Amino acid sequence: MVIVGGTAGIGLSAALALKEIGVSLAVFGRDDDFFTKATALLGPETLLIKGDASAQNEIESFFNHVINRFGKINALYHVAGGSGRRFGDGPLHELSLEGWNKTFEMNLTSLMLSNQMAVKHFLKQQSGGQILNLASVLAYSPSPHFFSTHAYAAAKSAVIGFSKSLAAYYAKDNITINVLAPGLVETPMAQRAAQDPTIIRFIQSKQPLDGGRIAYSEDLSQAAIYFLTSASSFVTGQVLAVDGGWSVTEGQL
Repeated sequence: MVIVGGTAGIGLSAALALKEIGVSLAVFGRDDDFFTKATALLGPETLLIKGDASAQNEIESFFNHVINRFGKINALYHVAGGSGRRFGDGPLHELSLEGWNKTFEMNLTSLMLSNQMAVKHFLKQQSGGQILNLASVLAYSPSPHFFSTHAYAAAKSAVIGFSKSLAAYYAKDNITINVLAPGLVETPMAQRAAQDPTIIRFIQSKQPLDGGRIAYSEDLSQAAIYFLTSASSFVTGQVLAVDGGWSVTEGQL
């Protein structure tokens, strides 16, 4: 099983949960510090490769390493992405072209490349396969006061449309493609929000489950296991919100 963006946060939590149930893993990640930690946690039996998920040659090389090591691929979880805020993402009237392009590169181009490689191998293997892509509740449930990054919302909306289109096309090949859409999760990307007391108070009403809190990466892991194993073999083209109630509550400023 392949996890692209699996060396930190949501991806690493999923990798650890999958390792616990005996799944053979290949993990792709970028950040040096997180890569070192993931290597220690996942152990030598896990194939870990460092690189840029939005670079076609690096993704292709990673998948070749996976095939050489394990012989085949049966599932892909694409987690890699990130905020383009530091590049100029924000409200439309402030959005820079660099912010737009970089946000789409991180969140959509990388996903297209990994999905493409997985599908090519599934078709070659004639084995079917499973893909799980990570979107966000911001794709369809905006929160304009605190989370006004319009390129990010657009990119995550595109993840859903892209995944559904793939699911429809490749269902005949027994390839399933589904999406997880989390609310605010305690990850390296979310530190701006997680360290802001005003946003934390907002989240207490916006994500009211379990007392009102930011999600833990582990909150998504069991859902990921469902979509990446035979438990979901008759499910495709679906979006599951793991959001603590975000998408069904107003939230109080």
